[in-house]
Amino acid sequence: MKSRKVFLTKLLFILPAFLIVSTLLLYPVCSSVFYSFTTKNLIKQNYKFIGFENYMKLLKDKEFYATFFTSIKWTIFSLLGQIVVGFSAALALNKIQKGKGFFRTVLIIPWAFPTIATALSWKWILNGVYGFLPNVLMKLGIVKSVPQFLSDANLAFWTVVFINIWFGAPLIMVNVLSALQTIPSDQYEAAQIDGASGLASFIHITLPHIRVVIGLLVVLRTIWIFNNFDMIYLITGGGPANLTTTIPIYAYNTGWMLKQLGKSSAVTILLLIFLLCLCFFYFRLLDKWEKELS
Repeated sequence: MKSRKVFLTKLLFILPAFLIVSTLLLYPVCSSVFYSFTTKNLIKQNYKFIGFENYMKLLKDKEFYATFFTSIKWTIFSLLGQIVVGFSAALALNKIQKGKGFFRTVLIIPWAFPTIATALSWKWILNGVYGFLPNVLMKLGIVKSVPQFLSDANLAFWTVVFINIWFGAPLIMVNVLSALQTIPSDQYEAAQIDGASGLASFIHITLPHIRVVIGLLVVLRTIWIFNNFDMIYLITGGGPANLTTTIPIYAYNTGWMLKQLGKSSAVTILLLIFLLCLCFFYFRLLDKWEKELS
């Protein structure tokens, strides 16, 4: 009787979270799966079941592959940049003795701002007509003509990648810094006594202690960056000439601009399958690292 009460109490505590997850996650996923097998259109009331036809069309669509490749590039370069910048900042802050709180607060500011504020601010700064940065570069004589950071085919993609690195690196920094501060100092002292160099201490002490944290950050940031919609859409809208169009923007344009909700649902399901496979690989690697530490 007592164990049953305990079970019901536990069930009562998890019920609100379960209802929220069911409402916000399970229903959209299930409806997307269903609509992906139909001709569902936002401006037509009737639709019919067509099986895997939407998926077959996507797998033959050159635009879909182009946007998928753009998403891969966007994720890889953004993630690498965020890890390098965030990790370097964390190592620097871990060595600072005075003013650590001040510098940590200043460096976390980009992450603290809402995405819409960040995107619109950078869009104003980089505007090719009245933007602050292009006009300053022009007046200083660094460039001969006003650079079009957001509309030049050679600059637009790398510009949004830079903005995403600036925006996401502070999250990496804070988490890595917290992990660095959990490493016992006596291990470094023992390494110094044994004559180990700073690089050797970093490789054999620092990295093994924080690689699980970095691995989890890579998993989370990969999902967030690959699924990112608002940052690119607010800054470039996917242009110029679809050079910054990623899979989420492609799905949005297909579903809400072209009204083809069935095809758009198929895009999101393919994206979900891809990310699940990627996460499976990530977690297998993380499990291996955790077993090595234990």
